[in-house]
Amino acid sequence: MAKVRLYVAAACAVVLALATPALAGDPDMLQDVCPADYASPVKLNGFACKANFSADDFFFDGLRNPGNTNNPAGSVVTAANVEKFPGVNTLGVSMARIDYAPGGQNPPHTHPRATEIIFVLEGTLEVGFITTANALFTKTVTKGDVFVFPRGLVHFQQNRGHGPAAVVAAFNSQLQGTQAIAMTLFGAVPPVPSDILAKAFRISSGEVDHIKANFAPK
Repeated sequence: MAKVRLYVAAACAVVLALATPALAGDPDMLQDVCPADYASPVKLNGFACKANFSADDFFFDGLRNPGNTNNPAGSVVTAANVEKFPGVNTLGVSMARIDYAPGGQNPPHTHPRATEIIFVLEGTLEVGFITTANALFTKTVTKGDVFVFPRGLVHFQQNRGHGPAAVVAAFNSQLQGTQAIAMTLFGAVPPVPSDILAKAFRISSGEVDHIKANFAPK
């Protein structure tokens, strides 16, 4: 009887181990394809499926050309996710192209629903992420290199070269979600109370208000 209990416990452990990776991405799909029906009034965790679809629903050409980096960050993210083309709905994958001007930065941010892996198309970047133990891991990457950012951890990229840089990013989610730390805290609507941020950052409320002014909607 003891051996039976041991085998049952071992079997349960194996099942749990096999099931655990599924928690790292979107839920498994239950049909071959499910192109998103943006017009559907049905609201669920994702998008409803189109009744009729074509090959064009699985096609997106938005990553062909560099994006406009003429902004304060000096970078731009061009997403290829379920909001851009319906074919990836329920497939648990998406991509993005990120372009950087010289000195441009993809500011510290997180993706709550996905791990991110980048492939450097051109340029030299300093990339890094910070663990929940506040340990920083950084690396200088160049054309042809790959780097991965674990799901949910704060990470960044900075162009350290003298020319433009670009990467292609892939995610194990159809819609990874992005929270830019500075914008999330200082540009929230309605705003986070200044005294809360002042205490968190150990600065004055006046300094908080000055920072908020830089993130106010234009």
